[in-house]
Amino acid sequence: MAGPHDPAAATLARRLEREWLSGGALSTCLLPLSGLYRLLWAVRSLLYRWGLKRAEALPVPVIVVGNWIVGGAGKTPTTLALLQLLQSWGIKAGVISRGYGRDSDEVALVRRDSPARAVGDEPLLIHLRSDVPVAVGRDRVAAARALLQAHPQLQILISDDGLQHGRLPRALSILVFDSRGIGNGHVLPAGPLRQPFQARLPADHLVLYNAAQASTALPGHLAKRTLSGAVSLQDWWDGQPASLSSVQSLRGRPLVAAAGMAQPARFFDMLEACGLEITERHALPDHFDFATRPWRADAADVLVTEKDAVKLRPTPGSKPGGPRIWVVTLDFRPEHAFEQALLERLAAMGCPAREPAHRT
Repeated sequence: MAGPHDPAAATLARRLEREWLSGGALSTCLLPLSGLYRLLWAVRSLLYRWGLKRAEALPVPVIVVGNWIVGGAGKTPTTLALLQLLQSWGIKAGVISRGYGRDSDEVALVRRDSPARAVGDEPLLIHLRSDVPVAVGRDRVAAARALLQAHPQLQILISDDGLQHGRLPRALSILVFDSRGIGNGHVLPAGPLRQPFQARLPADHLVLYNAAQASTALPGHLAKRTLSGAVSLQDWWDGQPASLSSVQSLRGRPLVAAAGMAQPARFFDMLEACGLEITERHALPDHFDFATRPWRADAADVLVTEKDAVKLRPTPGSKPGGPRIWVVTLDFRPEHAFEQALLERLAAMGCPAREPAHRT
């Protein structure tokens, strides 16, 4: 079997990803397997409908943030934006996640000093950015119970991913799409969908588009993502805020940019749109562990995402010199109509929200 760094396997994977968007011979050849996937999904859905399988019960409502398409569509930024809204409305929230890429599947509570390999890069980022309790585990129901036992004051849980985790109860599902929409419309492996497309969604769903415009026929709301600033790696770990002045100070310099995410080009394009000169791009696999640095040792300034920064802890007492690493932060903000729809759903869940402050 080809290893993860096999050039032939990587070329085949890139071709399949392209065909997931527009179709092609390879995608067509995989349609029988997609038919089997659809059949298994239909059987699973019937088992839940007939009560032979069922969601577990939890004492607080759960909001699941997820997507149908393989790869990141903006779940973690959406989770962070939700947490900010809930905090502004006086609602105590916690987060559960599988913690993709962890060394273990067991349930664990995330701490500030948790290694990313032990809890996952995205759960660690959520905890560092929001300072809310976070638990990880392959069994999200067990993670939820452990989190509630440790923090009984929580009024609501957000599941970062988990739309396809049938045992997890949910009062609301937030379905996130990016510019790829549903790709070629096929389920795995002929297409990128993790479940069949539904033209009509149940009432307990909200759709959020992490794109300039809606990318499917489903009615939903838009979110705007902008670059909000940059901060040195050491200052980021010390909790210092990023600033646009730091971004401006980098203009005119040759810069290296690295991103371990589903769509690195989107990050690079955003940097260049701010007038930065990116002379070297490192488009890394999603959840890249940075065990080795992908940039040259003589690079002067390196720009990374916050998701990458959680795996680049500064070394105490390290000697000066080497690349200066800058963490670029993004502002992800759903439109006001989404906030109003969320407030209505919270009221229906029995989660009272304080009158939100006027948004600037």
